[in-house]
Amino acid sequence: MSPVTIAEINERLQRLPPEKLIVVYDFVSYLLERDSADLRAGADTDARATMLASEAVLRRDWDRPEEDEAWAHL
Repeated sequence: MSPVTIAEINERLQRLPPEKLIVVYDFVSYLLERDSADLRAGADTDARATMLASEAVLRRDWDRPEEDEAWAHL
């Protein structure tokens, strides 16, 4: 499939009857939401993996008597 430009899409949109424009709008909205959801899901997965990977390293620093004493008043 060859690349399509915004101008080509716009030219075709201009020829559509108004009742078809809502279909196009819904489809474009769906594509944007789907891509956005995919990006969020990937970011959540990456953030969770980073959190889990750093937990053991942070535990060594946090699980010390000095840290317990520093935070005991809270």
